[in-house]
Amino acid sequence: MTIQADEPSAVLNEEETAATPSTLDKDKVHHLLKNERRRQALRYLRDCEGPVQMRDVAEQVAAWEHDTTVQALMSDQRQRVYIALYQAHLPALDEAGVIDYNQSRGIVEKTPLASRLMHYLEDPTDDESNDDDREWEQYYLGAAGVSTVALALTTFEVAAFTAAAALPVALGVVLLYGGISVAHVLSDDGVADGD
Repeated sequence: MTIQADEPSAVLNEEETAATPSTLDKDKVHHLLKNERRRQALRYLRDCEGPVQMRDVAEQVAAWEHDTTVQALMSDQRQRVYIALYQAHLPALDEAGVIDYNQSRGIVEKTPLASRLMHYLEDPTDDESNDDDREWEQYYLGAAGVSTVALALTTFEVAAFTAAAALPVALGVVLLYGGISVAHVLSDDGVADGD
């Protein structure tokens, strides 16, 4: 499998374009993306138009790595990521033609070839979706528990749960599951629409 760029970067001059690969084989893609910091740098660049400061890339990658905000980063956390990106990861992506990295100016820009790698990156909201799924599982489990108790009370005709109350209990169970299902669908639609 080979990945090709759609067009050469407008930022590169003709000599650089000739030296920059326009394809990546499958092994090269896997080699480039096996490192989490490279993947995070590409995730950051995915949403950027035009050149960005290398410092900004490093700060955001460090924040993701330490599960914090850029403002809450400690100096040593910032520095460790900055050095690794500066010395190894960004030059590797640049050499492969995925980004244009001007090390002396501290400028990074994705190339058309980078867009071909983006579908290999997980969506940062995937973890949030899994948390949402677990939350909905708990709602359904709670509804099952309430339904089981209501069914048992009706079956054994305990207190107000007599045979005559079977229809209202059944209707309540249906409404409970229906309400949770509607809320779940509406919640998923909101996530899909980017809300």
